[in-house]
Amino acid sequence: MKKHFGSYVAVWAALLVLFNIIAFTSANWDAMGEHISSFWIAYIFIMLTFVGHFLCSMRVYKEDTAQKRFYNLSVVWISYIGLIVSFVVGGLCMVIPSVPSWVTVILCAGILAANVMSVVKAREAVIEIERLDKKVQVQTFFIKSLTVDADTLMAQAKSDAIRAECRKVYEAVRYSDPMSSDALSSVETQITIKFAELSDAVQADDAIKTVACAREVLILVGDRNKKCKLLK
Repeated sequence: MKKHFGSYVAVWAALLVLFNIIAFTSANWDAMGEHISSFWIAYIFIMLTFVGHFLCSMRVYKEDTAQKRFYNLSVVWISYIGLIVSFVVGGLCMVIPSVPSWVTVILCAGILAANVMSVVKAREAVIEIERLDKKVQVQTFFIKSLTVDADTLMAQAKSDAIRAECRKVYEAVRYSDPMSSDALSSVETQITIKFAELSDAVQADDAIKTVACAREVLILVGDRNKKCKLLK
């Protein structure tokens, strides 16, 4: 990501330099007169949006996962649109002598405020999405973890009969509703205890106990799935 961020900084800096070159080489200082205040107001306004876009982009590149970077792309796009709008409006205020300075202030301040509010709202939406993602990860951990354990247990089976029972448990867990809740804590605790007994039976290569434990796990998993449907 550091390489990509370095490329972005190079492009951003090149555009910033290009803007300054165009702004100062195209300005006819002798003919500006009173319009010079509008020029500087618009110039500062555009520079602020350049800096704001850089900060938003830096935020994306600092994220530690691709998913978080994807979520924050909306913030970057909003700041990018704000940069384009500010460049167009500010550029017109810089080159049109008939635009009064107070009009430039109102336009620039209004666009800057709208841009900041849009970026803040987009960032708040990203934070809420990330919060929900974490909540979902916690709520789905039990089934995901149990699925991995069941798959491992199936691979540890020493006979075809025991492996067949482990496969039944694995398939039942794999296709179970992944969402957990406090209301399911009791049955999930029972599943955890009974699955531990099943694991001990498989390790001991005890076919009779494996069948009995697997049957009880299947019953408990079925009971959990029924309760999941009632909670929706």
